[in-house]
Amino acid sequence: MSVVRPLPGIRYATDKSRDISALLAPPYDVLDDTGKAEFQARHPKNFVVIDLPHMPPKSAGPAAVYQAARTTLDSWLRDGTMVRDREPAIYVYHQSYRFAGTAYVRKMFFARLKLEPFGEGSIFPHERTFGGPKEDRLALTKATQANLSPIFGLYEDGQNVVAKRLERALTPEPTAVGTFDGVENRLWKITDQATIDEVSKLMAPKPTYIADGHHRCGTGMMYRDWLVSQQGALPPEHPANYVLCVFCAMEDPGLLILPTHRILPGVQVSADTFRGDNAIQVTPLDVRGATEAIQALAKFGPQAIGLFNGMSGAYWAVKPTSPDILDPLEPARTPAWRRLGLAFLHAYVLDRVVTPKLCGGQEVEIKYIKSDDDAVNAGRATKGSAFLLQPTTMEELRSVCSAGDLMPQKSTYFYPKLASGLVVNPLTM
Repeated sequence: MSVVRPLPGIRYATDKSRDISALLAPPYDVLDDTGKAEFQARHPKNFVVIDLPHMPPKSAGPAAVYQAARTTLDSWLRDGTMVRDREPAIYVYHQSYRFAGTAYVRKMFFARLKLEPFGEGSIFPHERTFGGPKEDRLALTKATQANLSPIFGLYEDGQNVVAKRLERALTPEPTAVGTFDGVENRLWKITDQATIDEVSKLMAPKPTYIADGHHRCGTGMMYRDWLVSQQGALPPEHPANYVLCVFCAMEDPGLLILPTHRILPGVQVSADTFRGDNAIQVTPLDVRGATEAIQALAKFGPQAIGLFNGMSGAYWAVKPTSPDILDPLEPARTPAWRRLGLAFLHAYVLDRVVTPKLCGGQEVEIKYIKSDDDAVNAGRATKGSAFLLQPTTMEELRSVCSAGDLMPQKSTYFYPKLASGLVVNPLTM
């Protein structure tokens, strides 16, 4: 059972202007020094000041930088830059954007989600993640006593009942708006108790699959456990028993999943690499670029992957002769996982062909790039190869998660990224 609760959010004051574009930032972990400086230049009180007090992202800094973030947050609350809402609320969040010439609106909401160990309750990771240090986020959480950034959670709702119920409570004008990188972010504050109660009830039987923010969820559990070690058992409704989450229905029309392509620097993979392997079909693609190559993969089926050779400039479609190719090789995995194109790429093409044949049995180096064209350019620049992926479908994700399995690493890129700075979750009573 998922326990979803409203929160008295901390947010930028909008009494003078609802437009907080200059104050918003992307997720902290996508920024480098240049990116951070760019957002600080937009406004001296841009959210990046407290959300990314130490560079590079994910690396732990000295205690002073985290205390400085707390001092800054406190000063912004004192001078009215930010406010803490008095009433607990659910914050409805819409993102309007265009992609490939089509307009989308992704409809979501901020609320607290009760923490549970992955897979032991109603919170499930959706893919395998790379290990990463949590010391930085934990230190920042301890100092600010707040969740500065949300996790991104998916739930099943075929009729979009939750989103429709929330829309009935929206005012004509949002509480706050902010635009950057071509995405319009709109936020409404919902304090109507009947709406909050109904949404909490509707969400209760729905598992939450973490689309993004696995490490933030883990940090939330670490902070809760640290607080218990300092103070003893917490009351059931203590905010530290929860984590800030942006919820989105898997079936939401604005939920767009993009692929993350794989680059093998210096490794020359071509049609000849698979010669004599009857388990694989390789077909040349007569295309003018990466986007056309990916579009052409659809006719080869969901397991087909694209291959670009950086030296010859040639493209191919690579697919298994049988969709059951991984059944005898990965018996511990679920059927849904074994039929993923990414599973075919990693468990067969890379592990059982490229690694022994071209890399002398040594683990192959993989670079991950989201842009189609950038992936091909990287393959060419490194005199290596690029594997181009079809987007993971929501049905594939649902099937794997429902079977209790995990998607391969970097299977999904949920576009666009959530804006940081819209809602902060205080972890104090």
